[in-house]
Amino acid sequence: MKGGYMGYILRIDLTRGKTFREKLDKTLIRNYIGGSGFAVRILYDEVAPETDPLSPGNKLFIGTGPLTGTLWPSSGRFMFAAKSPLTGIWGESHVGGQFGPEIKYCGYDAVIIEGRASKPVYILLYDGDVEIRDASQVWGLNTHDAADSLKDMVGNRDAAVACIGPAGEKMVRYANVIVSYGDAAGRTGIGAVMGSKNLKAIVAKGYREVKVYDPERFIELAKEAHRRIKEHPQAQQLARYGTPLLVSVKQTIGELPTKNHWTGVFSEFEKICEETIYKNYFVAKKGCFGCTVMCKKFNDRVESGPYKGVATQGPEYETVMAFGSNILNSNFPFILQCNLLCNQLGLDTISAGGVIAYVMELYENGIINASDLDGVKAEWGSEEAVLTLLEKIARREGIGDKLAMGVRWLSEEYWKGTERYAMHVKGMEISGQDGRTHRSIGLSHATAARGADHLRSLVTIDQLGYEEVAAERFGKDKLPEICDPKSETYKALAVKVTEDVYALRDALIVCWYTVSWPPIFWVEDFARILPAATGLEEFGSVEELMLIGERQVNMKRAFNARLGISRKDDTLPERFTKEPMPEGPGKGETVDLDKMLNEYYELRGWDLETGLIKEETLRRLGLTNVLEDLKRRNLVPG
Repeated sequence: MKGGYMGYILRIDLTRGKTFREKLDKTLIRNYIGGSGFAVRILYDEVAPETDPLSPGNKLFIGTGPLTGTLWPSSGRFMFAAKSPLTGIWGESHVGGQFGPEIKYCGYDAVIIEGRASKPVYILLYDGDVEIRDASQVWGLNTHDAADSLKDMVGNRDAAVACIGPAGEKMVRYANVIVSYGDAAGRTGIGAVMGSKNLKAIVAKGYREVKVYDPERFIELAKEAHRRIKEHPQAQQLARYGTPLLVSVKQTIGELPTKNHWTGVFSEFEKICEETIYKNYFVAKKGCFGCTVMCKKFNDRVESGPYKGVATQGPEYETVMAFGSNILNSNFPFILQCNLLCNQLGLDTISAGGVIAYVMELYENGIINASDLDGVKAEWGSEEAVLTLLEKIARREGIGDKLAMGVRWLSEEYWKGTERYAMHVKGMEISGQDGRTHRSIGLSHATAARGADHLRSLVTIDQLGYEEVAAERFGKDKLPEICDPKSETYKALAVKVTEDVYALRDALIVCWYTVSWPPIFWVEDFARILPAATGLEEFGSVEELMLIGERQVNMKRAFNARLGISRKDDTLPERFTKEPMPEGPGKGETVDLDKMLNEYYELRGWDLETGLIKEETLRRLGLTNVLEDLKRRNLVPG
């Protein structure tokens, strides 16, 4: 390897208690770069479509990229991937902190965990050594206590820990993985996959060096990148407030999910907005490895009331939405408590909050009552109800055993006929956006491989009015329509291109911020830094990088096609397509999804009727083996 890569993938077979080190394939690098690209290629080949997500046959992929652990800004991220227990399709989740670089410093570009241990275990990666150790002492502990204990057990307080809480152990379908106490690989139920394997945690500490091909050029570009971030006004805002600054932004454009996504404005948003948090609760900030922005915030200063003394990293915007506006609660100390509790229990805040909002709307409409909820009165904004239900869900006690399955299962199998209240796409609860006032996110939610996804193709130029950026990325001839958030015009193009670029970003792997919002870096920047890091000149071509991003998007589509995903699944809840926004800046708006979907499929080279990938598209992307596989399954149109 010339640079950027450690050159090895580590495989761990928990069933046999064996570990294997295999050389990183150069063809894999050239076609997929790293991260999510490696993940989808390997899992497509190795996880059969009929595999139960919670069976030993599912594989857990942990990936880094060629920039992970280097001086490039925000290069501390890594990712998990597996077949999702929540959705039954492609699952991935990304997270920052220190853990990703430690994987590289241990000598690996990726880790693949297979099988199931006969008893609770944790994995210790210490420089070049690998051990599978007994975890009985920490099984049952919350994530914070487990991380503390594991650091003591390995005798290194600087070790990075990725662990699950009670929710993961009980295989709650939206259990997450917590890294460094407060960073969450939140979505798609990766924590449940770890729980199904009797894997409590992975502990990593390494001392090896990530070498780059051209250090002088690399450092020059990295310094310039850090400077651009520091000087960007929106990055400065993000550094001050963190992601909760989106509360005011979303409220202003009528896109702040409120009352289970019924409306996009919250009358009490000022009580939970960024300025209120900063003035009354903020105490410190931190950054992930290599971060210039430092968007992570620590909040406490709760001096009285039932949540006196609560302190936690976060919450992020999505958590403020999930336990604030979307359940009609404006008590920020309560939101702090929910954030802390979800982190300790190992629950994805978006899905957990979405399940509770769904329950509250059913309760309001008399479809269910307290007797259906173990005596819990699920009234809008009820703090007692939320905290009780979170504990029940994480431990799968009483009604929590049902709520642990997610809103799709609840609406289709348990409380049948309540689909109109279940805010999900492909089984994943919808995050803090609304396509009625932000059309591109409607299309993004509908088409994303892992379900209602705001991180794989969220277009920001129409949300924030970046005409100059839009003109540069998509052409002046697309103005002003492409920047109109309430217009479907050109949104298919914006989503398709952005999705390909973000796939590239997730292969590198670098942070969502600075690539998408604020919109500082784009493909041209990666075409400059990658050759300096890896020595691979083909990565200096914008066209080649875009092709790699497009290949990854299609690989995920192929992965899902084998699981029955087609056009019928690229949809949105009727709340967004048939129920006009009742108030605010978006009053009267709905999403014309079919119009955008047809244009998107044309641009993608997917069949308009089925949404399946056309043969010529697979051939153009060099995916002939995938084409042959899909043909055998009658999943190629025409």
